[in-house]
Amino acid sequence: MSTPEMERVADPSPPTRPTSPRSWRPLILRLHFYAGILVAPFILIATISGGLYAVAPTLEQLVYRDYVQVDSTGPAVPVAQQIQAAQAERPDLTVAAVRPAAEAGDTTRVLFTDPSLGESQRLAVFVDPATATSVGELAVYGSSSALPLRTWISELHRHLHLGEPGRLYSELAASWLWVIALGGLYLWFERYRRNRDKARLLTFDRQSKGRNRSLNWHGVAGIWIAVGLIFLSATGLTWSTYAGENVTELRSALSWTTPAVTKTIGSSDAATSDHSGHAGHSMEMPADASTIENNVGRIDSVLDIAQANAVDGAVEASIPASDDTAFVVAETRQPWVMSNNSVSIDGSTGTVIDTQYFSDWPLAAKLSAWGIQLHMGTLFGVANQLALLALAVALASVIVRGYMMWWKRRPTKATGLTAGRPPLRGGTRRISPIAAVVLSVVAVAVGWFVPLLGLSLVAFLAVDMILGSVRRARTRTANSTASQHESELV
Repeated sequence: MSTPEMERVADPSPPTRPTSPRSWRPLILRLHFYAGILVAPFILIATISGGLYAVAPTLEQLVYRDYVQVDSTGPAVPVAQQIQAAQAERPDLTVAAVRPAAEAGDTTRVLFTDPSLGESQRLAVFVDPATATSVGELAVYGSSSALPLRTWISELHRHLHLGEPGRLYSELAASWLWVIALGGLYLWFERYRRNRDKARLLTFDRQSKGRNRSLNWHGVAGIWIAVGLIFLSATGLTWSTYAGENVTELRSALSWTTPAVTKTIGSSDAATSDHSGHAGHSMEMPADASTIENNVGRIDSVLDIAQANAVDGAVEASIPASDDTAFVVAETRQPWVMSNNSVSIDGSTGTVIDTQYFSDWPLAAKLSAWGIQLHMGTLFGVANQLALLALAVALASVIVRGYMMWWKRRPTKATGLTAGRPPLRGGTRRISPIAAVVLSVVAVAVGWFVPLLGLSLVAFLAVDMILGSVRRARTRTANSTASQHESELV
């Protein structure tokens, strides 16, 4: 005899096709479902802000055109004269470096340390190289010398302008993105294998309707962008708070850090650098005004020596604040430039102290540098930025389609559900005991290396166990009530 109470407590999970006793699909499906539902909002925010950040290099060139470009023609005056013009504009600040105009029509950026600015920020005075006149000043950020618009978008993407606490959102998104992408790849290939006669792997089925249409788009778009998502996740974690520290320690232990030239005159100890583009400039020693003035006068000869040592093109040259510090001239990251050389020079004697050529870098350091530029949209210029923007749009559509599928399994009066139906439980019982042990060990190791992934996974499991216990308790109570009611009817 069936009663309304018994119908309400029936198992709400949807029927599924029989699976083999040894299948990873139930476990991965449940993990993909819960991670998608709970973490996707963070990924969506990172996707939207990341799409804006991808095109920020081009946007800043348009917004700040009057600062970065000039219409005057003629040969450039000595760089020392250009620096002196900038010093006349800001005599209250200490000059730290200069980025001479690399091409005709570009301005020279004279960079000052400014205590009123934030960490890794400097004040740039933009100078017309042909007339040695200032065209304006702006705060710039990091080793990429990002202008205010790009800096604002970068901080939005990194921490939503909430400071260090806000970085947890982006680290959580990056920590789970690769897991969700790999899980989705497995599920989509498995679906194709199980339904090869009907399912499509790489093309969209325009005849599908309803939930199947959303599923088809979710899977096809997801499989096309999966490699890009894993790349963004991996490079994003290098900038994160907790996982980023582990990455830095691992690179140091394996000697994969980015080499940097020696700055101290008379020292042979090479330094290492790990500038990511989000930051990278620390405060120099207390400045000696007379030493700085002398070094400003030497800048043109230093640039000539750097050029003779294959450090040319778009460069940044530091202005030493003490006699025992060398000039450092480094090629800046530019579109379609795959290598960045640097050299340190004793300005008083013209002696080359140290050189670092990109060709001599460890392979891991090269890959890291290219990955950073690719993630920032600067490695291949506008093409790189458009590709990242397209990736962001595609990922946003995949997330939206995922929620649409969840919504189509929304609560109904018949089932009494309060949320979309999750996949069936018991996924761990469908894999072998050895596989379960290996999975547990891998999960603990990955959770330790990527802490927010590990902590959030534990939280998911705890919530899932609590909900399961509550559901079973309600089921037992309802069944008991239904049995008592049935006996009374009898």
